[in-house]
Amino acid sequence: MTTEAIMDQNLDLPEDPATSEAPPQVDNLDALESEAIHIFREVAGEFDRPVILFSGGKDSTVLLHLALKAFRPAPVPFPLLHVDTGHNFEEVLQFRDELVSRHDLRLVVARVQDWIDDGRLSERPDGTRNPLQTQPLLEAIEQNRFDAVFGGGRRDEERARAKERVFSLRDSFGQWDPRRQRPELWNLYNGKHRAGEHMRVFPLSNWTELDVWRYIQREKIELAKLYYAHRREVFHRDGMWLTSGPWGGPREDEEVHEKTVRYRTVGDGSCTGAVESEAYTVDDVIAEVAASHLTERGATRADDRMSEAAMEDRKREGYF
Repeated sequence: MTTEAIMDQNLDLPEDPATSEAPPQVDNLDALESEAIHIFREVAGEFDRPVILFSGGKDSTVLLHLALKAFRPAPVPFPLLHVDTGHNFEEVLQFRDELVSRHDLRLVVARVQDWIDDGRLSERPDGTRNPLQTQPLLEAIEQNRFDAVFGGGRRDEERARAKERVFSLRDSFGQWDPRRQRPELWNLYNGKHRAGEHMRVFPLSNWTELDVWRYIQREKIELAKLYYAHRREVFHRDGMWLTSGPWGGPREDEEVHEKTVRYRTVGDGSCTGAVESEAYTVDDVIAEVAASHLTERGATRADDRMSEAAMEDRKREGYF
């Protein structure tokens, strides 16, 4: 039989379904998880003393979950760093300590109160301590010689964070210069830095708030209870529902109400507001977030409303 005849005969053969099917589509969450795990392993290979900035919030909890997956069955090879403003929610601090104990992690805590007590920092007139975190953070990085600091920042949160690369260089003063951004082609990251400089690393850069919550649902990640609807006494200030605590409030002209609320983000209690919500489960939260037109910081963080460039100004000074 000639070659032409054999080719003609082969053309008439039915296709093998095992080889004719389209390649399986990669799930979006799988792709995001794979990218984040790759970033963790890249940093572990390039840097000497990485650390994970951990607040007990949903993003840093997801970050820790990814780190655990990246190095399992070995332990996470770097410690956690928490900048404690002294105005944190008790539920979040309790959750943080339980998580550290469960996974046998090392926790480094930089307390803003220590800087206030010895005069290195002064209380602000508005009572918020969120902007006061920068100096304790930078000194903790310097004292522990951390050369790479993981954070849970995402580009969808705020316009200044949208400017940052996955690997974001900080100079010897801990400051960020947007003009020194390095190109990041495909999944190639430039970790080169001089003595005294360090890198901020954002494995969740390409995630959205909805991605985070869908991942929490899929992985069954436990969060601090504040993220789900609960009854709480709150008062209205600057367009937000705040709760009383060591940060002060309510004032004489601020009426206290008991409402069903949840927190979309957690931080300094003096500037982090709750939203009225009936989202008691992860499924409820996903439906709520999918319908929202505001990011969690835009909706509930007063410190981001100080000016159009409030976050970028703080980031230039060394804030995360």
